[in-house]
Amino acid sequence: MVEKRALTKREREIICHVADGYKNREIAQKLGISAKTVETHRANIMNKLALRNVAELILYCFRKGLITIEKEEKI
Repeated sequence: MVEKRALTKREREIICHVADGYKNREIAQKLGISAKTVETHRANIMNKLALRNVAELILYCFRKGLITIEKEEKI
């Protein structure tokens, strides 16, 4: 089993944006960095947390309280 390592503040910012559905290009614009830097952070995050896909990343964020599920009101 791979040992999970702590994320940096920037990595936590990035995974929250990923979990919210933003693309690398959009995250880069929001944070004032290049899309390539976002790609590098995402790869590092996946390796650090031993995650295989975005679904696992979203589940991780939810479990750690980094994101919440908002219930839509019925019209």
